[in-house]
Amino acid sequence: MAMIAYDRTDAGAFAGTRHLSDDGAAAWRAAVRRYGRPRPGDRWADLGAGTGSWAEQFTRWFPGLGVVAVEPSAAMRDRCRHRPAVAGHAAAIPLRAGTAGAAWISTVLHHVPDLPAAARELRRVLRPGAPVLIRSAFAGRPGGISLFRWFPEAIRVLDTYPGIDDVEAAFATAGFRLETVEAVPQVTAPSLREAAGRLRREAHTPLQLISDDAYEKGVGRLQAAARTATGPVIDSLDLVVLR
Repeated sequence: MAMIAYDRTDAGAFAGTRHLSDDGAAAWRAAVRRYGRPRPGDRWADLGAGTGSWAEQFTRWFPGLGVVAVEPSAAMRDRCRHRPAVAGHAAAIPLRAGTAGAAWISTVLHHVPDLPAAARELRRVLRPGAPVLIRSAFAGRPGGISLFRWFPEAIRVLDTYPGIDDVEAAFATAGFRLETVEAVPQVTAPSLREAAGRLRREAHTPLQLISDDAYEKGVGRLQAAARTATGPVIDSLDLVVLR
């Protein structure tokens, strides 16, 4: 699909709004430990690493783990807070065969134009039995994501993303088996008021691909709700594990 080619504006919006705090990502930390089983000395690939927040968190959460941030966008790499950050993409990963202990793919799959090619490349670089951990919104599954409550028009964009069945079928061509699908909660923002205040359209593919009128109406819904809402914004994205 390659829906968005991230430029400097998009990269800046992403860096400013899409990172989770350690506390907000606590359930992701537990899920990654459970399914990835990170060990000191391992090297993982973070594909479509963006500005490097997950790679940075993994090396902080799991001492001794090495993470290579692989990112095709030069603008994203320029803002990447993690090193090494290298040019590459899901179908051309700059790692030697059989050297990666896991691959992490977060909110990237909808930008990958050829999933079977990506699966073959992941099979090449991963050690036998190593997992692919995919954190994403998937077609037909908007329910756990608050963004779609305020911007329902964006659901039609989500429905052009790969579905979980699509991912399972594409990765099966390279010998991967679907191990689990788990909805993982996260604290996206401390409050809806803060979420509304820091919203950047450029940071969200579905919002970039709806009309200006639909976007403005959604902002109105969000701001109206933020005036009375209490408590944190808790979303759930799916974790798909293939091995």
